[in-house]
Amino acid sequence: MKLNNIKRTAICMSFLVAVSCTDNFQEINTNPNGFTPKELEQDFNHIKGGFAPIFNNIQVLGSQREDQYQLQQNLNSDIWSGYMATPTGFRGGLNNTTYDLTDGWNVAIWDIAYPNVMFNCWDIANKSKGKYDQFYALSLILKVEGMHRLTDTFGPIIYSQFGTGSSTIAYDSQEEVYDQMLKELDFAVTELTKRVDAGDDGKSSFGATDLTGYKGDFKAWVKFANTLRLRLAMRIVKVKPALAKIEAEKAVAHKFGVMTENSDLFQIVSPVSTNSIATISDGWLDIRMSADMESILKGYNDPRIATYFDKSVQFPGQYKGVRTGINIGGKGDHQDFSGIGAVVRSKNIVLMTTAEAYFLRAEGALRGWNMGGDAKSLYEQGIQSSFDQRGTSGAAAYIADNVKLPIAYVDPSFPENNGAPVNNVTIAWDAAATNEIKLQKIITQKWISGFPEGQEAWSDYRRTGYPKLLPVLVNNSGGKISTELGVRRINFVQSERTNNKGGVDTGLAKLGGPDNGGTRLWWDTTGSNF
Repeated sequence: MKLNNIKRTAICMSFLVAVSCTDNFQEINTNPNGFTPKELEQDFNHIKGGFAPIFNNIQVLGSQREDQYQLQQNLNSDIWSGYMATPTGFRGGLNNTTYDLTDGWNVAIWDIAYPNVMFNCWDIANKSKGKYDQFYALSLILKVEGMHRLTDTFGPIIYSQFGTGSSTIAYDSQEEVYDQMLKELDFAVTELTKRVDAGDDGKSSFGATDLTGYKGDFKAWVKFANTLRLRLAMRIVKVKPALAKIEAEKAVAHKFGVMTENSDLFQIVSPVSTNSIATISDGWLDIRMSADMESILKGYNDPRIATYFDKSVQFPGQYKGVRTGINIGGKGDHQDFSGIGAVVRSKNIVLMTTAEAYFLRAEGALRGWNMGGDAKSLYEQGIQSSFDQRGTSGAAAYIADNVKLPIAYVDPSFPENNGAPVNNVTIAWDAAATNEIKLQKIITQKWISGFPEGQEAWSDYRRTGYPKLLPVLVNNSGGKISTELGVRRINFVQSERTNNKGGVDTGLAKLGGPDNGGTRLWWDTTGSNF
C-alpha cells in the first residue's frame, strides 16, 4: 500500500465551498489545448468533457491511482462485504479491518466523490438542463450511481444543497437523498425514452464520449436506470415498503424494462488500465481471498472460483482465504494465500451485473410484487446469467444441488483463526422453506455473482444480514461497533469537520445516532426481513 497522502483536489479546500471559487472555476473550465469557449461548444464538447472524470471516479480508474482506489473502497467495503481480506497488518493492526475506523483512509471516499463525480454532474446540469436534456438525463443517472454509494456509506450527505456557494452547506438526510434520487431517475428515464421513441438512439451524439459498454445507446442507458431504480427500491423495503413496491414495479413494467441480457450490464471500459484490485493483489500483495469466499465457494464446489481467485502460492493447488479481523504477526504469514484472479485483469470494470437484476426481481417476487416471473425462476435465471457472464459451464447441475453446504474455514498456519461455517443454506430452491431461508439463498447467490464489487455486497449484507459472515476475532472499536453485526457506516470525514463544520452538524442531527461505525443508516433497520 502507498500510504502517501492522496492529492487533494484544487476545488478550494472544502470542495463544496469550492463551487463559488472563481479562480478554481477558471482552472477547471480552461481547456489545456487552448480552445475558446465557442469552439468547445461545437458538438457539445463544453458539456461532454465533464463525463470522463465521472466515469473514471465512481470507482477510481487509472494507472498510478491504485492507492486512491485502495482507500476509496478496497480497505472498507471490499473487505466488510466478506469478499476480500488483507494479509497486511496496517497501522500495527489498528485499522478498518479490526474496526478501528481510520479517518486518514476513509476521507478518500468523500474527497474523491465530490470534486470528480458530484461537481461534474452539477456542471453538466448547469450547461444542459432545459437546453440539451439528453445530457442532463445522463448526468442524473451517473449522479445517482455515484452518489448512492456515498449515502450508503455515510448516511446523511450533501446532495440538494450542492453548488449553493454558502459558507455552510447543509446535509440531506438519507431519506431525503433517496427521494430525490428516485425523482431524478424519473426525469432521466422519461427524457431518454422520449428521444428513443423519436428515433434518436444516442450513438451519434454520445457514443464517442461514453466510456461504458453502451456506446451512447440511450435505450441501454434507460435499462440501466430502471435497474438502478430497482436496486434503490429494494434498499428501502424495510423502511418504506409501499414505496419500494411502487418503484420496483415501475422499473420492471417500463417499456424497455430492466437488464435481462449480459450485454445490458453496466461497466466502465477503462482506456488506461485494468482494475486497480489487480495491482493491489498481484503487485502489492495487500489483498487476498476472504475466508468467507473460501467457505462458501469451496463448499458449493462453485466453478466460478477459478475466475475469481488464483490458487495459493504457499499451498499449491489449493484456494486459501484469509480471515478478516485477526492478529497479523507479519505480512508473510498470509501474503501467499490466494490472490484475486482473472476477474480483475480486465479493462472492463463491472458496476452492475444482469444477474443482480434477476436476483432483485426474485426478491421482489418473494415479497409478492409483480416482477414478471416467480421467485424460483428468477433466482435460477440469476445464477445462469452469472455463469454465462463468467464463461462458466455447469449451471444446471449447480442450480439443482440441494446437498452441498459451506465448509469450515481452516487457517493452516494459525488454527486460532479457524471458524465453523455460518451461512448454512444449500443452493437449490426449496418451495417449502421459509421466506427468510429463501431470501438467504437469493442474497447468497447475488453476493457470489456480484464479485468483486464490494460496495453493493456490503450494502446488501447490512440490509438483510446475508450471507452470514465469519465475525472478526479482533475488535478494536472500543465497543462502538458490534462484533456480531459488523461495521454499519463510516464516520463523517475530517475535511468536512474542518471546512464545513456547520454542515456536519446538520448531518449529525439527521443521523439518528452517534457518529461512529456502529450507527445504522436509515434503511438499515433491526428486525426480520419480512
